[in-house]
Amino acid sequence: MGELTDKIKGNINEAVGKVKEAIGDHQNNPELKAEGQGQQVQGKGEQFKGKVKGALGDDI
Repeated sequence: MGELTDKIKGNINEAVGKVKEAIGDHQNNPELKAEGQGQQVQGKGEQFKGKVKGALGDDI
């Protein structure tokens, strides 16, 4: 179950990060844009973690 949870969390973080980045870009707010980019990276990391769990099993 951890695999699916990590992948979902990753997808959500990546999507929210993309929205924050777009809003920051539109409002000329570099802090919000950077926060969005960071959240996207975090989301990609969570997705990768989910993939590793799927490959190795949820026992890790």
